[in-house]
Amino acid sequence: MAGHSKWANIKHRKAAQDAKRGKVFTKIIRELTVAAKAGGNPEDNPTLRATIDKALGANMKRDTIDKAIARGAGNADGENYEAVTYEGYGVGGVAVLVECLTDNRNRTVAEVRHAFSKRGGNLGTDGSVAYLFSRKGQLYFEPGVDEDALMEAALESGAEDIETNDDGSIEVTTEFQDYMAVKDALTEAGFKPDNAEIAMIPSTTVPLDKDGAEKVMALVDMLEDLDDVQNVYSNADIPAEVMEQLA
Repeated sequence: MAGHSKWANIKHRKAAQDAKRGKVFTKIIRELTVAAKAGGNPEDNPTLRATIDKALGANMKRDTIDKAIARGAGNADGENYEAVTYEGYGVGGVAVLVECLTDNRNRTVAEVRHAFSKRGGNLGTDGSVAYLFSRKGQLYFEPGVDEDALMEAALESGAEDIETNDDGSIEVTTEFQDYMAVKDALTEAGFKPDNAEIAMIPSTTVPLDKDGAEKVMALVDMLEDLDDVQNVYSNADIPAEVMEQLA
């Protein structure tokens, strides 16, 4: 999701994830294991470090994180997952990007295609919407933070962009490779983000009314509930007041 209701969207998604925390943990463990295959040292593996940060943000125990990393670094049998991204459209021409980790492509694509079809969308071809998205770091700060001080600290830390949303929340965007450095610098400066993540950010957005928002959110929720799906991104722009009605 994107647009002037970004913080409302983040809160909606976090609430949904909290309701199914067990499944979220399973997905993060899979992500840790796969990331660790490229190298189990977080200092030399920015993807692994970002995933560890994600796991800690979800209140996963350090022991669970370490076990997942050890399993991936040791190339344990049965952990043959591959990353696959599917692209499609929701109602209103909203672009949807679905990141998966799977050990069975046929099963995964069938489940993803079914979700699109059931929720009024359609699965697209490779490259159909991916060009609209760029991988970035995002750090969100709730309304009430010292805007001037945060902006100064963010710029000094190497952030790419700072945006104040209509509700007073602030979003700091970074290049993917600078995400952890900026997050660490801001935290040290006294600005701990309320939510921080690596995400695929759309270059253009599609505004939706309540009916369209309900349908797109139903598609996103159904996709996120699939075991093989790690992340779902869209370029839907849903007004904050609509998000409050849907919450």
